[in-house]
Amino acid sequence: MRELIIIAAAGTNNALGKDNKLLWHLPDDFKHFKASTMGCPMIMGRKTYESLPGPLPNRCHIVISRNESYCLDNDDCVLAHSIDKALELCKDAKKVFIIGGGELYKQSMNQATQILLTRVNNEFEADAFFPTIDESIWKKTESIHHPKDDRHAFDFSIETYKRR
Repeated sequence: MRELIIIAAAGTNNALGKDNKLLWHLPDDFKHFKASTMGCPMIMGRKTYESLPGPLPNRCHIVISRNESYCLDNDDCVLAHSIDKALELCKDAKKVFIIGGGELYKQSMNQATQILLTRVNNEFEADAFFPTIDESIWKKTESIHHPKDDRHAFDFSIETYKRR
């Protein structure tokens, strides 16, 4: 059975970003994201794709856009027009990651098998938000705390949720 894993970082108020940008710089969270997603297909919305510095190495990028005429500027990326089409493109993968944005997280919550959420311990002004995690459906199975330090302006916890 394929795992469909939502991976995100959100503030305590579920803030994800503003103006298509992250609200923090957390190098150890980037390392966690890289280690988690390496070698796996990643499904993302168009805005998330456009916010990346470029395609991330050793990962298939599947970009969802409802715009039928949207063109990707990179041969390493694949366009899909719905989450179902995107999932079909990676039907042979053991793990697939949903990496954003807010609308795609909301759409995929019912199909996901796991959530890897970096909870940044601060409230932020944002225009994109992570959906509320329904604890009657999801159980937190792990939480690894990372204190604030000279490289991390905020303390955060990497939380793992499994479907009940």
